[in-house]
Amino acid sequence: MDYIYLAIGLFLLFTIISMSVRVVSEYERGVIFRLGRLIGAKGPGLFFIIPFIDRMVKVDLRVVTMDVPSQDVITKDNVTVRVNAVVYFRVVNPTDVVVKVLDHIKATSQISQTTLRNVLGQSELDELLSKREQLNQTLQEIIDEHTDPWGVKVSTVEIKDVELPETMRRSMARQAEAERERRAKVIHADGEFQASARLADAANVIAKEPVTLQLRYLQTLTEIATEKSSTIVFPLPIDMLNAFTKRENKESK
Repeated sequence: MDYIYLAIGLFLLFTIISMSVRVVSEYERGVIFRLGRLIGAKGPGLFFIIPFIDRMVKVDLRVVTMDVPSQDVITKDNVTVRVNAVVYFRVVNPTDVVVKVLDHIKATSQISQTTLRNVLGQSELDELLSKREQLNQTLQEIIDEHTDPWGVKVSTVEIKDVELPETMRRSMARQAEAERERRAKVIHADGEFQASARLADAANVIAKEPVTLQLRYLQTLTEIATEKSSTIVFPLPIDMLNAFTKRENKESK
């Protein structure tokens, strides 16, 4: 009979000890409540609590990556787009996360969706496409301001995808093509202008030094001779023809 009482006593002792010992990992904290009153956060490591009196809630301190579902947003210039984002946050105050909010992950998700619609609804489509970094910074500051009383720190907010209507995509494609054609025409006109300026400079040099025209003529003959062609067009300078005509006029006199 004594052995039975001893076994029961050992079993109860073992049960009490197992209920008293708590182990918290490095990335966790244990928030302790004693008879409903907040005691504080403990950990990491091994510690003891009073069974049936103390209650512990574990809180994970690691960074949480949360996808914000796609939201239908009407921009400031009345364009409907679908936008989704990703939010990176972590717990910095375990006691506030347990005491001040029921589910900090769900609450952060809801405030992220609302803020995404509000901020992007105040921006134009061009800003949404070209100034994404500024919008990310604005979203991070607003969401972090709302989650700070909960003990949650929002470190980064990134807009991932912006889905445009099909008509808007076609319109933007036509606009981009027109812009490329405009740039090509400007570059071509600029090239023509530079070439004409160089030709004008060359004409001025030839007008001052006529011998340069003869050198250019000889260079052209050399280039023609290198071509493997059965027909050769032999150009004659006008100055050379003028020399022959002047000579004939003198002989006729």
